Amino acid sequence: MTTPGFQPEIIQLIDAGAIFYASHSGGKDSQAMYALMCQHIPSDQIVVVHASLGEAEWPGVIDHINATISHQLNVVEAGKTFLEMVERRGMWPGAQHRQCTSDLKRGPIEKFIRQDMAKRGGGIAVNCMGLRAAESATRSRRSPFKANRRQTVKKRAVWEWLPVFNLSTAEVFQMIADAGQKPFWAYEQNERLSCVFCIMGSRNDLRHGAEQNPELYRRYVQLERNIGHTMFMKSGQPIWLDEHIGIPVKNIEVAA
Repeated sequence: MTTPGFQPEIIQLIDAGAIFYASHSGGKDSQAMYALMCQHIPSDQIVVVHASLGEAEWPGVIDHINATISHQLNVVEAGKTFLEMVERRGMWPGAQHRQCTSDLKRGPIEKFIRQDMAKRGGGIAVNCMGLRAAESATRSRRSPFKANRRQTVKKRAVWEWLPVFNLSTAEVFQMIADAGQKPFWAYEQNERLSCVFCIMGSRNDLRHGAEQNPELYRRYVQLERNIGHTMFMKSGQPIWLDEHIGIPVKNIEVAA
């Protein structure tokens, strides 16, 4: 197995008493990341935080996280749901403009870190995320460790660290198994775990989401018709979600 990147800077931060915030989505990469962190970082320097996506995320994710961690889980939410955000904008997020990530995940987690560091009187914060180079060409170009200058102020230094950045998918699942755990049940069929109907999801994952969550699927399909904007494109042309994955939904109202 690849040796994860505990570079000297990370060791120095551990020794300096930094607080490592594990951003836990409930997915395999977050689960492996947490297991890895617990092996090398003192327990009292780890804080686990989950940005809940509410109805847009797989049911049972929070229960799964709680069952696989030994720390308190801090659940944060944005002031709007995913579907409310889409309806207000009249558009779905896209690969280049992922408001779902910035508004519903990154923003609430960064706010939590700021508030928690303030309670501690300041110090060093390390925002840990389960992103991997193998997931996409875009992610492979990210730096696995960097300063977050936007969040750093006089009494608070903030860093971003990707502990499992260099691991393969097989190594991630092996790390979970080595911890005596299993990944979230949806991985029995899913390739990824994010929103049930993620804009980055494969047809396989979207179909599984529709089969397991038919009422939520109906709401997504109806919302596409209501706003006249689709989640996906095919050959440069918009395609409805139900046509994209091939699972029809009856009695969908089409806006005039």
